[in-house]
Amino acid sequence: MADLSVQIGELRLKNPVLVASGTFGYGKESAHLTNLNALGGIITKSVTLKPRDGNPPHRIVELPAGMLNSIGLANVGVEVFIKEKLPFLNGLDTTIIVNVAGGTAEEFLAVVERLENEEGIDAYELNFSCPNVREGGMEFSQDPRVTANATAMVRKATRRPLLIKLTPNVTRISDIARAAKESGADAVALINTLVGMAVDINTRRAKINTVTGGYSGPAIKPVALAKVYEVACHVDIPIVGIGGIMNGNDALEFIITGATAIEVGTANFIDPRTGERIIGELGDYSQRNGVQSIREVVGTLRAA
Repeated sequence: MADLSVQIGELRLKNPVLVASGTFGYGKESAHLTNLNALGGIITKSVTLKPRDGNPPHRIVELPAGMLNSIGLANVGVEVFIKEKLPFLNGLDTTIIVNVAGGTAEEFLAVVERLENEEGIDAYELNFSCPNVREGGMEFSQDPRVTANATAMVRKATRRPLLIKLTPNVTRISDIARAAKESGADAVALINTLVGMAVDINTRRAKINTVTGGYSGPAIKPVALAKVYEVACHVDIPIVGIGGIMNGNDALEFIITGATAIEVGTANFIDPRTGERIIGELGDYSQRNGVQSIREVVGTLRAA
């Protein structure tokens, strides 16, 4: 049997399959539907300093090749997360990565500082790239200087691994990734959703309350792969690939392109067992191709 374990800095994953923040709740919601312990890791729904109701409806629209959402980082806040969500996560035999969000660098820092003394957290994913909140949002990963400042501020507060989640809505994502690396990030996760919108031709109104939102799903995979390739070519830092991953073949495209691990997002809404199925498909691929370790496949893309 092939070794599917991967390493991201000091963070070891039993396999490269993670579930993306905002698509899997806090884990417990899907516990009756799939084997959570089989996953390489769970990335929690975003956690902010204070509870957030998020954006008003309508805030989700299903589209032919994906999904448009404007949830607005609705979450229970860090205190309720610690009291009501973390105990369940502590009982799991898998890596737990807390996705942290905020409107200012100081808020990111405050959340991490509050979580630092809690057990059962293996790493943080800093959400510098949400396109559907009115304050903060994408600006943290659209300007290298802002990325660097916020990353450095949080880096000083924790020894836990830091993953920086980046937006594709920039000219050169590798510039942002480099700023994150130079400021202490252990890895970058990309891509977050594209900015998109949908229109009701009968009412002549946008289909979501905020007009634009985050577009995810199979349609964005080619964009995501190109961004992963750009970062892999220009910045020596582990990459977690995200964007339209629906099956093992999709995951392998990201791994071959340069991602050490991947996150399953929109597919979880269709089938919460997608991550577990992809793990099996990666094992089958390795066996068919004589791969002893999935690490052998990372970044092996050949010229066309």
